[in-house]
Amino acid sequence: MFITRRLEFDAGHRIPDHKSHCRHLHGHRYVLEITLAGNIIRHDGDAANGMVMDFADIKTLAKRHLVNHWDHAFLVYAGDTAVVEFLKTLPGHKTVVLECIPTAENLAETAFAILDRIFCDNFGNHLRLERVRLYETPNCWADAVRTYRHSTQTCR
Repeated sequence: MFITRRLEFDAGHRIPDHKSHCRHLHGHRYVLEITLAGNIIRHDGDAANGMVMDFADIKTLAKRHLVNHWDHAFLVYAGDTAVVEFLKTLPGHKTVVLECIPTAENLAETAFAILDRIFCDNFGNHLRLERVRLYETPNCWADAVRTYRHSTQTCR
C-alpha cells in the first residue's frame, strides 16, 4: 500500500549560474509530498489499526526533521560565497547552507536522504520511503524516487 502526505513551506533560494531570473534572490511556496509504502497495520487496539501510518505522525516527523528547518529559511549553496557571507551579516537570519545548488532536483534528493532515515521499518509493517515530490511552483516539481536513488548523490 502507498500513502502520501502533503506539506507546505516557504523558503528563498537562488540558482547562481542560471541564465534567467532564478539567478536572483527569490522565494517559493514549496509543496512537499512524502509517499510511503508499507503493509496496513492490523492490530486491534492499535491507534494505527487499518493504516500504513497515521498521517498526523508523518506530518510530525517530517516537520521535526526537515520542514521546520527549511521553512522561512534561505537555502543557499555553500559555493555561493558572496550570498553566504551577505546572509551572515543579517542578525538572526535563518539560513540553511547546502553542499549543492538548491534546485528543485537537488532539494528533492536532499529531502529524500533526510526522510529516508526517519521513515524506515521501525514501525513493524515494512514501512519505507518511496518518493519525495517537491513542487517549486504549482507547475514545476522534481521527484526523488527510491528506484532511481542508487545512482544519485545528495547534498547536506
